[in-house]
Amino acid sequence: MKELDIEAKIEKLDDVLAFVDGILEEAECSPKVQVQIDIAVEEIFVNIAHYAYDPNEGRALIKAGVTGDPALFSIEFSDAGIPYNPLAKEDPDVTLSAEDRPIGGLGIFMVKKSMDSVDYEYRDGRNVLTITKGITK
Repeated sequence: MKELDIEAKIEKLDDVLAFVDGILEEAECSPKVQVQIDIAVEEIFVNIAHYAYDPNEGRALIKAGVTGDPALFSIEFSDAGIPYNPLAKEDPDVTLSAEDRPIGGLGIFMVKKSMDSVDYEYRDGRNVLTITKGITK
């Protein structure tokens, strides 16, 4: 697993995506799956940047790598911010119109639908969210 320790700021999103995409390109990941992973990474990192340390600032540690055959990409996001389990919130009712749905929750719902697994734990004073996705060449 490769690691990136980075400031949890929106301005650092491009650095996070470049880190993840570099690993995926080395693994010859299909473009379609890479886009799905990039969208999930953006959603998770932006949430960390916006909410984990509010109103202060902090860092995010991102560990990512490809293992196994068939290849499985795993990425772990951790932060020492406010304890928060995004998976505890009920999924939004996507049958409702946008005007009738409460604000929030759609991003993590999309992450859960597009990844093979999404897991959260609070460990050693840190929020740890791990996503995995099978990748194809």
